[in-house]
Amino acid sequence: MLHLLAATIWTGGHIVLATVVLPKVLKARSPALLLDFESGYERIGMPALIVQIATGLMLAHRMVPDPAQWFNLANPLSHPILAKLGLLAITLVFALHARLRVIPNLTEKTLTTMAWHIIPVTVISVLFVVVGVSFRTGWLY
Repeated sequence: MLHLLAATIWTGGHIVLATVVLPKVLKARSPALLLDFESGYERIGMPALIVQIATGLMLAHRMVPDPAQWFNLANPLSHPILAKLGLLAITLVFALHARLRVIPNLTEKTLTTMAWHIIPVTVISVLFVVVGVSFRTGWLY
């Protein structure tokens, strides 16, 4: 249940950011609008991501108790686990780059660069949900 609640916060927040906040930010060319949203959302978004990582690892361990088997492509249960781990790795790369490089230098001119971080992370967050559903539906087995 915690995994689902955290996924709702993470994915929903990014959908709101990409579809409601980002267009306003780009239209107004206002880094302050983006930073205001980010500072408020980060208080619940980052803990949600941490909860997702912890509970996701626990769920993966429950399904495939040997972590070495998570990387065994002959095991159909490893497919969605690997997909989730791959999406997590991509998310972390985007997040680190945004936090360390883009946000500290955010200006009217670099808002487009930030948009190129927000949109993929939003798509990835939706893909996390799709892959999560596939554990029950078997889409990736």
